[in-house]
Amino acid sequence: MTSEQQEQAAWRVTLANIIYNTDTPAGRSFDLLLIVAIVLSVLVVMLESVVGIRAAYGPLLRRIEWILTGLFTLEYILRLIAARRASHYARSFFGVVDLLSIAPAYLILFVPGAQALLIVRVLRLLRLFRILKLARYLSEASVLTQALQASLPKITVFLAVVVTSVIVIGTLMYVVEGPPYGFTSIPTSIYWAIVTVTTVGYGDIAPKTPLGKGLASLAMILGYAIIAVPTGIVTVGLSQAQARQREREREDWVCGRCGLSGHATDARYCRRCSEVLPSGKKDAERP
Repeated sequence: MTSEQQEQAAWRVTLANIIYNTDTPAGRSFDLLLIVAIVLSVLVVMLESVVGIRAAYGPLLRRIEWILTGLFTLEYILRLIAARRASHYARSFFGVVDLLSIAPAYLILFVPGAQALLIVRVLRLLRLFRILKLARYLSEASVLTQALQASLPKITVFLAVVVTSVIVIGTLMYVVEGPPYGFTSIPTSIYWAIVTVTTVGYGDIAPKTPLGKGLASLAMILGYAIIAVPTGIVTVGLSQAQARQREREREDWVCGRCGLSGHATDARYCRRCSEVLPSGKKDAERP
């Protein structure tokens, strides 16, 4: 390797330490400044959507937006350069989010009004988990994901029943009330049934006949079940996922006196003979 190649490699290592490493002062400062820029960018996008503010400060907000877009574009290019394999970074979750955060700014040149899509930059705030060392909380998100996956078949069946119910209720309401009372078609009546069953109740369409009001009352009562049943399904799935996680956390320690294994991670004594367990191993393996 020539001296020029060594200098280039050293430069890339230094750049990578600043961009990707939060354990160094320079890297932490870079990430904190990046978070400030992201928050400022999101605020600019939101303020520009307000008619009065856009009329008074529109040109200034757009200049700030383009300056931030230029900085984010430069940052994306530097991340590609500093990465060991640029393709790996580009295909990673944060790589895709970084690209999506700058793409709408250039899409504005071809599609007017696309600047609202810049709000996707708020996803970049997920870097706070890495910067503030909050990754340990992601294990709780994993438990929730497992609970949702385990509950998916039951919830799918339940939603199928709900969809069938609102179609039937909407059709019956169309027959009972009809166009004179606002139920102009079956799709419109199904829309009313969805709004009623989900307890949203916009009130833009309402039954007027006694039979229609009785059917609406049944739909409202059904709505409470719709709220309660999925909650119970997910709660059971969450309890099961937490139990599985606790089982995985059990370590196969063997008691030195009686040979019993399978103690909990927080156990200090053997549950059979009360022998003191080797806590040194536990502490050594703890992150």
